[in-house]
Amino acid sequence: MAGNWVTIRPGDTLGAIARQAGVPLVRLERFNPGVQARNLRVGQRILVPSHRERAPGGGPYRYQVRPGDTYVGIARYFGTTAGRIDAANPGLHPSDLRVGQVVKVPLKGSAPRRTPPRVTHKKSTPARSLPDPGPIKQRQAWPWPLDDYRIVRRFGRDKRGTLQPMLLAARQGETAHAVADGDVRFANSMRQLGKVVIVHHAGNLQSVYALCGKLRVKEGQAVKQGSPICTVSHNDVTGRYDLLFDVRHGGKPINPDKVLR
Repeated sequence: MAGNWVTIRPGDTLGAIARQAGVPLVRLERFNPGVQARNLRVGQRILVPSHRERAPGGGPYRYQVRPGDTYVGIARYFGTTAGRIDAANPGLHPSDLRVGQVVKVPLKGSAPRRTPPRVTHKKSTPARSLPDPGPIKQRQAWPWPLDDYRIVRRFGRDKRGTLQPMLLAARQGETAHAVADGDVRFANSMRQLGKVVIVHHAGNLQSVYALCGKLRVKEGQAVKQGSPICTVSHNDVTGRYDLLFDVRHGGKPINPDKVLR
């Protein structure tokens, strides 16, 4: 049980789960900051930490990467931001997370240990945190990934300070297309993001297509601008057919408006 997710069943308590897993109750509670012991819900998932993980009272956490994990998903669970996790793990590329790898997850109120320039970069507005505009300006003619779409969420930070990617609503059966020539580096499922495709382009740029339905590409495949990537899938949360779209430079999110026409 230790190191895995546990789904709450009728009659379960955090104390019982802690005893069964052989971990202290306070340790279990610290690894589930959004869980209220008196209001457990059947079907709710609880994270049981492994022996390699740590959760000191003042942070940062030492979290073991699990299948499908991303900085965004980890940050959302622990109530922090992907930018803070990135700042706390210098030399670690967000797109190269490996299952079993241990990363630092700073609490929202703690200061990440990073050189002064990176701290200043994190406190900037999203627009100012973009990479050098030189290679971006050369690619401002990228088409949008969908022919018929509606922007329901723009790129930016939410009320909790978490950087959120762009969300596009489309019609049932709509197909997302590659925004530029490139190579498919990932085409599989990720926890909380459904089916995901990541395409690498020239200039150390990447485009990300998530919440996909049927994938139309495979890992290692070369694609041309306009090549089918995936179909949109029904989003049970919103009731729409949504595509989560992200653009990254060197693995770091940038505003898609900077490269799309």
